Amino acid sequence: MRTAALLQYGTTTVAIDCGPDFRQQMLAAKVAHLDAIIMTHEHNDHMVGLDDVRPYNFKQMADMPVYATPRVQEQFHQRFDYVFRTQNKYPGAPMVQLITIDKSTPIQIGELQIIPVEVMHGNLPILGFRIGNFAYLTDVRSIAAEEMKKLRGLDTLVLNALHHSEHHSHLNLLQALDLIEQIGPQKTYLIHMSHRMGLHSAIEQTLPKNVFLGYDGLELGIAY
Repeated sequence: MRTAALLQYGTTTVAIDCGPDFRQQMLAAKVAHLDAIIMTHEHNDHMVGLDDVRPYNFKQMADMPVYATPRVQEQFHQRFDYVFRTQNKYPGAPMVQLITIDKSTPIQIGELQIIPVEVMHGNLPILGFRIGNFAYLTDVRSIAAEEMKKLRGLDTLVLNALHHSEHHSHLNLLQALDLIEQIGPQKTYLIHMSHRMGLHSAIEQTLPKNVFLGYDGLELGIAY
């Protein structure tokens, strides 16, 4: 399935991104209540599952808060016009509350404080997120020095590594390993991999002892 994550702490549950597999992912994880969605960026593999917030609207009797930058909000309005109409809105359309975020302001959702980290997806600035000593960074190609400071002292890093070849907007495996060495987390899990990466059993044997390949359904316990 597409890359996404779910944060659970106390009574707070937050999804990172809502791609095309959002419904299937929420069912598989048995997510009965969802407090919010926070968005990394506007590419289809991260946002086109927005319509599937409707079961949460019906069950929770509330709009779904979706935290996104102004640019991502604009794309939601374009691609999901029927969700955001103020007139002649279709009955039963998803109910969404867009909340503006930026790279400089921490986000408080229930019991979770989330620190945005700006990364570059090729030439596109997007967001990753730090929660306690855990950070989730997807679709990275590079990170500015000022944003790297937000990643000091991590226990666990989740980072993209597309495959082995050079790519204009994603880290390849060697570039990801180099960035991991610069950040210095205790453990790293690689995500957003292409089928061209190779077999899990073969590739993981070649990785440093503190770097692992992620997989659908992976659960991590983190200090917060």
